[in-house]
Amino acid sequence: MTDPVIEAENLGLHYRRRGGIWALKDCTFALPAGRIVAVVGPNGAGKSTLLTLAAGLLRPTQGRITAPARDRLAYVAQDKPLYGQLTVAETLRLGRELNPERWDPATAERVVAAGPLPLDARVQSLSGGQRTRLALALALGKRPEILLLDEPMADLDPLARHELMGALMADAAERGTTVLMSSHILTELEGACDHLLLVQDGRIRLDGAIDALIAAHTLLTGPVADLAPHTVVDSRTTGRQLTALIRREGPIEGPWKSAEPSLEELLLAHLRAPRTSEGASV
Repeated sequence: MTDPVIEAENLGLHYRRRGGIWALKDCTFALPAGRIVAVVGPNGAGKSTLLTLAAGLLRPTQGRITAPARDRLAYVAQDKPLYGQLTVAETLRLGRELNPERWDPATAERVVAAGPLPLDARVQSLSGGQRTRLALALALGKRPEILLLDEPMADLDPLARHELMGALMADAAERGTTVLMSSHILTELEGACDHLLLVQDGRIRLDGAIDALIAAHTLLTGPVADLAPHTVVDSRTTGRQLTALIRREGPIEGPWKSAEPSLEELLLAHLRAPRTSEGASV
């Protein structure tokens, strides 16, 4: 594996003002450059906190996280903070002035024009989807080495989501950008991402290349029986029929029907699994 572009060790963040809760705890991972990383998990799992720490906007309570300097990364927060009194054109000009050495006006203007967004429209008059497009234009115009996106497509209709996701992936492929994209909607990320961070209850439950994670698991159906020596991630019994997702530990023996799990089946099984399977990786 190449040197990690983002690396966390024993990372944790504790909010004293929210009743003393850990938003993240004991998170360790290393992400190689050029990956498109899906950061997935239920609402409140800690996805936004993880991205905010990676962006350098929060200091961890414990452990560490290392990432490139802020001038080499772009972060689009879930609420897409923009200056409401500025026009679209003024917002793009602000992006250029704040990033004079890295700014790519053609990329930013292409994202805006595909909207289309009127250049003289004030940000406060834009719809949620239009604000999202403008925020992504600023992020891509910066030509970042790392792009951090927190629920980026939530305000977009399906057609705009498909178009913007395609633009993001094309830009990442052309420039070798590392992208971390959080969502609790799997269909928003499936097929676009090649690495997975599954976050639940503030901890990393699953970490690795998606193809390798899927290849390491098998979905079995058959009569109720002992599945040793395999690691059972999740199992459900209906009458005399057992359905189980396992991590293989050698050949599979017995009257089982086996299949490769989908990414959705893999994620749901690990989310249902006992907490003893935390930190699994490939």
